Amino acid sequence: MIAKILRAILPARLRPSGYLENLVRTHTDGRIRCGPFTGMRYNAGADGRVHLPKLLGIYERELNGCFEQACALNFPLVIDVGAAEGYYAVGMALRNPKARVIAFEAESKSRVALGEKARLNNVESRVEICGKCEPEDLKRALMGTQRPFLICDVEGYEAVLLNPAAVLPLRRAFILVELHEFIERGITEKIRERFVATHKIAQIWQQERTIADFPFKDFYMRWLPESYLHWAVSESRPERMSWFWMKPIHATA
Repeated sequence: MIAKILRAILPARLRPSGYLENLVRTHTDGRIRCGPFTGMRYNAGADGRVHLPKLLGIYERELNGCFEQACALNFPLVIDVGAAEGYYAVGMALRNPKARVIAFEAESKSRVALGEKARLNNVESRVEICGKCEPEDLKRALMGTQRPFLICDVEGYEAVLLNPAAVLPLRRAFILVELHEFIERGITEKIRERFVATHKIAQIWQQERTIADFPFKDFYMRWLPESYLHWAVSESRPERMSWFWMKPIHATA
């Protein structure tokens, strides 16, 4: 009821959602506020509202340690499958100026947004943008590199792509994969079984976001229902998610 009243009487920029978006963009100047990609220029694009958690630096913050490790390892090749609008592909190109980045993304609208973000951050010459990734595409991308870093978020298609029997170079890759149990039950154990002999596997669980994660306060926000702050920091996941951070056994202590 309150939301309907506010929409009826307030201009878009003063409606709760628009106000929070403007507040975040003003305070961050359109740059990611904290985390492994601090300072990266980030405009709203194909990802829609999820750009707020990214600008705030809290998007998938459970993985910050993984990305700091990855940056310290100075991978010559970073492959991002399911790159969306380029948060990780562009971020890794910024953090690793000597790395080549290959970004696979099936959606044309997202590929356009990815290209825009690469240009916005002056890394377009090192980010190769490709379409949908099939096992043969992944095999070709991995060939010839002894220490590749693979980021994978493909809405359940990891069951097809992450098969070292079909894509042999996966055995030497460092892999960070989001697991989509809500799409295919049992996929977590399936992936674990495929890599347990060759990789050290750590499972990382999604953490809850709260209104305390929204760092900017002003007088107007005192009157906002808390649901809007939850909206601003939420990643809108269907259930609690997890990731595997998989490092080749021969490359770990």
